[in-house]
Amino acid sequence: MKVISVVGARPQFVKLAPIAHAAAAAGVQHEIVHTGQHYDPMLSDVFFADLGIPAPDVHLGVGSGSHGVQTGAILGALDAVFEEHAPDWVLVYGDTNSTLAATLSAVKLHLPVAHLEAGLRSFNRRMPEEHNRVLTDHAADLLLAPTGVAARHLADEGLAARSVVVGDVMTDVLMQVRDAQRGRPVELVGELGLEPGAYSVATIHRAENTDDPARLRMIVDALSAIDHPVVLLAHPRVIARAQQHGIDLDAGSLVSHAPLAYPDLINAVLSARGVVTDSGGLQKEAFLLRVPCTTVRTETEWVETVELGWNVLANGAEEIRDAVGRAAPQPTDAAPYGDGRAAERVIDELVRRAR
Repeated sequence: MKVISVVGARPQFVKLAPIAHAAAAAGVQHEIVHTGQHYDPMLSDVFFADLGIPAPDVHLGVGSGSHGVQTGAILGALDAVFEEHAPDWVLVYGDTNSTLAATLSAVKLHLPVAHLEAGLRSFNRRMPEEHNRVLTDHAADLLLAPTGVAARHLADEGLAARSVVVGDVMTDVLMQVRDAQRGRPVELVGELGLEPGAYSVATIHRAENTDDPARLRMIVDALSAIDHPVVLLAHPRVIARAQQHGIDLDAGSLVSHAPLAYPDLINAVLSARGVVTDSGGLQKEAFLLRVPCTTVRTETEWVETVELGWNVLANGAEEIRDAVGRAAPQPTDAAPYGDGRAAERVIDELVRRAR
């Protein structure tokens, strides 16, 4: 059996790692198509090396562009790739433009599509990610849900017959990386002279937080006024927007830094007092590491993190400051994201359902 994984952005590379390892262990032929949606080496190439992922079999190199331009470029390039490689399954990940484009290309060619991380919903139709995930779920043949909540969303949309709960593959890789990093020096702490447990790690990249200069300035001003150092791991999007609008990312408590390799990011979060983000993946990673998270959005797909008290949604400056400064919640043993064996279940389902 041959599976083609289509990936293009940092969270997808993380999810790809345990799938690649599980496929190899099961003797499944697994090929990787990298769309090039994230083309910065720190957001792309380094993940393959750090997570032990085989080099991509195909690299489309589409680069940046508007949603339409990027999605169209990926879609146009994938038709020939799928026809040449003739997979038994096309496996798509998450909610990016790469996800939707690969799904559209595959279904038009009558190739079975499996969607990993199916059923997540923010119910915010202004988010391009919400469009991508909903359209992908309704087009795909197999919906691999990470949680019971995600499965219920799929059932509400009439998709229960195509759905199965496998757990969250990011839990798989996070547990492995966490265990490997425990006890190792935190490079960020040494480089910036930080005190372990007394700083926060921040990532801000979503269009709704970066494209409006007034909103970006509000977020930066709020973080710069926090009573402890906040290290902003600056995505190329936020750097470009800040430079365009004359916003200083190094002011007050705020310190900007280049993105970290995934193991270094996990190690930095393990040593932090908190996380501030608008990333879906990092919210969940913070919860799994039991580090309080502040999410700069009005909603989250990972509602379990909020319900269990480890994540707070904060939209305005005062909300952000209060949330980042709060004390850690009560400990919990809850494990809504699985046991670290989701990738094995994914491969088992693909083998079992292969046509």
